[in-house]
Amino acid sequence: MHDIAQSASQFINLDAVTIIYLFIVGFVGGLVSGFIGSGGAFVLTPAMMSLGVPGLVAVASNMCHKFPKALIGSIKRAKYGQVDVKLGVVLGISAEAGVLYGAHIQESIKKTFGDAGSNLYVSMSFVVILAVVGGFVLRDAWKTYKSGNANAEEKVTKLARWVQSINIPGTMVYFKSLNARISVLFTIPLGFATGMLAATIAVGGFIGVPSMIYVMGAPSLMASATELVIAFVMGLGGTFKYAMHGMVDIRLAMIILAGSLFGIQLGAIGTTYVKPFMIKVVMGIIMVIVLFSRALMVPVYLSQLHLIQPMADGTVKLLKNTSFAIMIAALAIGAFIVLKAMWQGRRAERLSSQEALGHVKA
Repeated sequence: MHDIAQSASQFINLDAVTIIYLFIVGFVGGLVSGFIGSGGAFVLTPAMMSLGVPGLVAVASNMCHKFPKALIGSIKRAKYGQVDVKLGVVLGISAEAGVLYGAHIQESIKKTFGDAGSNLYVSMSFVVILAVVGGFVLRDAWKTYKSGNANAEEKVTKLARWVQSINIPGTMVYFKSLNARISVLFTIPLGFATGMLAATIAVGGFIGVPSMIYVMGAPSLMASATELVIAFVMGLGGTFKYAMHGMVDIRLAMIILAGSLFGIQLGAIGTTYVKPFMIKVVMGIIMVIVLFSRALMVPVYLSQLHLIQPMADGTVKLLKNTSFAIMIAALAIGAFIVLKAMWQGRRAERLSSQEALGHVKA
């Protein structure tokens, strides 16, 4: 355990450019987080790794910055009536168990295979999960858009209707976001999977948000807000667990948190101006772009572990720089989509209120 802490203590040097980059990364991560409810860590973890931060330190530092940010975001969105606190706490409890188990796996990989093994595990997890979830979310958003019902109420899926119809005596709980009673036995595996994923790549929202929407039947707006409650519960326990082994770089966590706190306020306001399918579009697009950024680094880690032919230094540098550039593009596109949606929404609201005033005067 000593050698784990020792290797993790070799944190990256921070210069002015790196600090500014981390602050901007935090801002965009916060913007995305406030907007789609996922912790924004699917942007933040790869962004830190692209600076040379070891995968495990990036995950741990991410969880550390996450819980105060999630608390602020959930309080902000609770004011808009978007948070189901009871559902968040119920899922959060089983998610905590998943976090502790996932952290144990992470530490074992780091101890056995070193930084390259940990980086490969985190990157491969990102590639697989981003491909599956990003593809599914984009497909769903596209279907909604094509149907011409972008303004329509979201329909509860067949799976969610089935889950809501199952009655297991002694386990049924009413949740306002679902406007239905479901068995807590359904929430336990979903919460555990959310927590385990959070400990692996610092992103539990990939499972948390879709499971609330598609498995339980929560509206996407309430699911994205309630995920912030789960993120707070998980972040608190996960930070403590990783900090015990010297994995948390508090400097990274604080710089990212500073940027995030600005971004999350804007993102949360943005949700009140956009159509629900737009939240899915933003989530899906950013996921797919980040997927390519991480996929480019997989051969580098494989070569470091001698699982494939060693790579020339020039090739490694090219892959790292391209991965970093794609990461920057993901941040820029994510921020642009959210801010544009907000601006258009506010403008439409202002026009409609002016028209209403005109009618009153007439």
